[in-house]
Amino acid sequence: MRGLDDEYYVPHSRHTTVDRQDIAQVKQLQIISYSEIAGVHIVSDMDCRQFFVTGHSEYDRDTLAKEYFRDKNKGLDIEKPYNYFPNDDENLVPNMSWKSSASIIFSNWLNYFVYQKTPYDLSQL
Repeated sequence: MRGLDDEYYVPHSRHTTVDRQDIAQVKQLQIISYSEIAGVHIVSDMDCRQFFVTGHSEYDRDTLAKEYFRDKNKGLDIEKPYNYFPNDDENLVPNMSWKSSASIIFSNWLNYFVYQKTPYDLSQL
């Protein structure tokens, strides 16, 4: 989480929930990132060799909009994505507010948990 602001944004699915209390019951897992609104974002094993990410930092500006309008046009009872459209107006182009944090998270993982923890001789893993 080094280099991230205290608050940062990540698109999340509106159709999936991972309950914090369920993860807390598994001694081999730790929650790295969580928000009251979006829920669980990043979980790792205790050795930080396996990471599980529930958010969609890889989304382009309009990916979540395409999913939302697809489901809305099917007549599904769905809510508008939270904190996504400017002024909550689905006719406006969504704000791109997550790419810098996505880059930091990926860079940190690659540097601290792949590059620095992977021995030159892979038989030592």
